[in-house]
Amino acid sequence: MINEKSLEEARAWIGRSKTLEGIVTPYAASCMAATLDRKSFEFQNGDDVPSVWYRLGFPELSPLSACGRDGHPALGEFMPPSPLPRRMYGGTTMTFNHPVRVGEPITKIMSIADVTAKEGRSGDLMFVTVRQEIADKDGVAITDDRMQIYRGEATAGSSASHKPAQPPEGAQWIKEIEPSPILLFRFSALTMNSHRIHYDRSYVTEVEGYPGLVFNGGLTMIMLLELFHENKPKATLKTIKVMARSALYDIAPFTVNGKEGEEPGTASLWAVNPTGGLAYTVDVEYEE
Repeated sequence: MINEKSLEEARAWIGRSKTLEGIVTPYAASCMAATLDRKSFEFQNGDDVPSVWYRLGFPELSPLSACGRDGHPALGEFMPPSPLPRRMYGGTTMTFNHPVRVGEPITKIMSIADVTAKEGRSGDLMFVTVRQEIADKDGVAITDDRMQIYRGEATAGSSASHKPAQPPEGAQWIKEIEPSPILLFRFSALTMNSHRIHYDRSYVTEVEGYPGLVFNGGLTMIMLLELFHENKPKATLKTIKVMARSALYDIAPFTVNGKEGEEPGTASLWAVNPTGGLAYTVDVEYEE
């Protein structure tokens, strides 16, 4: 439960920052491409890193002893303390100034930008926004404002209490995704993401109350952007706004969908769960 004191304690983290040095190696980029089943998956030094793949340069490093119950680094280190134990990806807004390149050093400056709370359908929620600036020798290449959502302990029926919204109509591009445990494992391994909801079935079903392994939100975003680039191969991303609407699981295939926007240089992308509900949206601005 969130109260005034716990929210104040969490908001005291606003402004905290840390800087990481990284590099996207040819091997890491090739592993990601192979995981996504790209026809050509071998990267070389100097190649452009595809949009959000910069995250491969910054695997989440923390000692095993520093991980919390859910497998993430314990709260109260860089991320603020929270009385709500379950965390989920909420979305991100990204701006792309220029691509980073495989094999070249990059820097990530992370800072806690905001902490808010509200009462949702299933109880109290806390929202933490982390700003990330990715820079190379030419300056800031990417800004990434990412939101994490913290929720209370699972209660009976809580994972099924929310009915997803209906997805947009008029999809021009559609692709079915098989959310296999192998795919989830490989993506988590590539990013050193030890969040147990993505690979530990007994934990995610018995402790957090979900019906299956949770499909990684960042991977959903990548799948949607892969669909976009398959259909707009000459497009260069300028901004994306990603919203997590409802969770996806490994229990049945889902679809990624997209269409041209009403304004030139825009597109709408969305993921639809197996029962036809809206799971993720990505609003794209691009240049050709």
